[in-house]
Amino acid sequence: MTAISLDGLKAVVTGGASGIGLATAELLSARGAQVAVLDLDPSSLTEPLLGFTADVSDDASVRDAVAGAAERLGGIDILVNNAGIGATGTVADNPDEQWHRVLDVNVLGIVRVSRAALPHLRNSAHAAIVNTCSIAATAGLPQRALYSASKGAVLSLTLAMAADHVREGIRVNCVNPGTVETPWVGRLLDAADDPSAERAALNARQPTGRLVTAREVAAAIAYLASPAAASTTGTALPVDGGMAGLRLRAEPAP
Repeated sequence: MTAISLDGLKAVVTGGASGIGLATAELLSARGAQVAVLDLDPSSLTEPLLGFTADVSDDASVRDAVAGAAERLGGIDILVNNAGIGATGTVADNPDEQWHRVLDVNVLGIVRVSRAALPHLRNSAHAAIVNTCSIAATAGLPQRALYSASKGAVLSLTLAMAADHVREGIRVNCVNPGTVETPWVGRLLDAADDPSAERAALNARQPTGRLVTAREVAAAIAYLASPAAASTTGTALPVDGGMAGLRLRAEPAP
């Protein structure tokens, strides 16, 4: 199949200097889009990606970066709200300050960037917002109470935004990745008592038997952001190796 073309479109990707965000920015660019990356540290980015320093927990920083990106790009057609942070633990483990911080970045970060980008998206004939959500929004995962709560809010926010802006011609969707091979997951594995056993458990949790790759999530984001998905809005697309929907029987003992 011919790759979906994004020629002439202008995209902004938050948290785009590593992991899923970087894979997405690179794929959008490879398919013809002009891409601006908003990140706390965009210094590692290379051309043709445009880097802008932004902290999604600071409204003034977001507004300045979005305005700068829109000026350099000549508008905004696609917004990928990918910036986020993780957390582990039960409700007994995370202090209030950490709850405020994670929700501020993972949920309000989407609000701030979308709010700043909306005037530009309203001028686009192919406006699309894609939010990075998680399987944690729809499945009960152990030791992820705070993270799951933040991603549950992202899912609900995606649906509400889709309803609010569909008549303005702005589509809003999200992707729900499973466990992805990213720097954050790598750090979790490194901190485990037995990293090899922990990796094996994470692999086994997904029916495909392996972690999702950042490029696979990026491909889903690129589709939802493209004009090829013009009739898709208010949708959460799982990219989770079958984790959300499949219930496999245990393999019989040899």
